[in-house]
Amino acid sequence: MAETSPETRTDTWYAADVATFGDRLAGAREAAGLKQEELAQRLGVRLTTLQNWEDDLAEPRGNRLQMLAGMLNVSLAWLLTAEGDGLADPDDSAPPLSGEAEAALAELQRLRAGAVALADKLAQVERRMRQAMRSAA
Repeated sequence: MAETSPETRTDTWYAADVATFGDRLAGAREAAGLKQEELAQRLGVRLTTLQNWEDDLAEPRGNRLQMLAGMLNVSLAWLLTAEGDGLADPDDSAPPLSGEAEAALAELQRLRAGAVALADKLAQVERRMRQAMRSAA
């Protein structure tokens, strides 16, 4: 069998015909330095729910998909179809980062995930406030 060049390969690590939504979700979660328990808590879902998503036994609703994309720093399109901004294929030739750099990146990713979760909670409270104001009028 002839080898194909990287430019013509269609079997990239996270391609739609190779990886499932659950594979991409798990890969993005791991790249963000989050454990399943941490991500489930930040999303406000049960651990089993997140595990079912990663195992392709269930799919999140639209609002959770948007939160996932934001928390994991990937595009919604990439999570769903493997197209758009997502994770790069693992590159074994890339030099490893120092422990300090890895820790700093992990902390940045955690902070970003927390900021996204906080923004979502703020939006929920704002919606409740608007509904309460309409009811009072």
